Amino acid sequence: MHGAPLEAWRDALQDLGLMGLIRTPAPPAAAAAPPAAGGAAVRPARLAAPYAAPADPAACPPEPAVAAAASLADLERAIQGCLRCPLGPGRIRFVFGEGDPAARLMFVGEGPGRDEDLQGRPFVGKAGELLERMLGAIGLAREQVYIANVVKCRPPDNRTPAPEEARACLGYLRRQIELVQPAVLVTLGATPLRELLGIGEGITRARGQWRQLEVAGTRIPVMPTFHPAYVLRQYTPEVRRAVWEDLKAAKAWADQAGRA
Repeated sequence: MHGAPLEAWRDALQDLGLMGLIRTPAPPAAAAAPPAAGGAAVRPARLAAPYAAPADPAACPPEPAVAAAASLADLERAIQGCLRCPLGPGRIRFVFGEGDPAARLMFVGEGPGRDEDLQGRPFVGKAGELLERMLGAIGLAREQVYIANVVKCRPPDNRTPAPEEARACLGYLRRQIELVQPAVLVTLGATPLRELLGIGEGITRARGQWRQLEVAGTRIPVMPTFHPAYVLRQYTPEVRRAVWEDLKAAKAWADQAGRA
């Protein structure tokens, strides 16, 4: 009975960008094992070996192959077999991203959840339904924007991607941004803000404040806002109004850039 509230609280902290500020207590040092009969000491259990990525280029696409991708379709073909981090072997589907390849607005979330892992598409669960309604409120359809995530494979239990997992995928995301060339980037939640821009102050403080991301020599305006999953859990007039204002500002900037 207590699991669901605890999980909701954990998820809320993740979306607020606070989980990274709370250190997980270090496990206590293993006590020396008592000698077994005959005086031989019992060895402690050996820790699992760190993940070792396969060496072949299909599983670890080299940077030149990623940089050489001339289109989003080329990039997807180049990286869809990626097993660079431990998330790869556990996935059902590789979730590359989708939408208008020349979109003025690009949205970046954290990573696939259960529904996304099953379908191979970003934002198709409840959070995706809300994102579509949010887009409709500013006069856009899902097909008019581009949607991607920091990581392309589902983290276990929908946890926040570990830093090494995010780093393994970050080059792919940056190449997606280069190819789309959006006028405005909208980051959803704390993780893309932290991984793309190095801002770890938390989404509650950062949302609604314009930032800039430099990609391939181009500075792209970035509007941070709440992740739709957080909005679903905190469905208050204040939270909804905040996202509405953020998205209106992002669209106005993109429209202005399109007329320039």
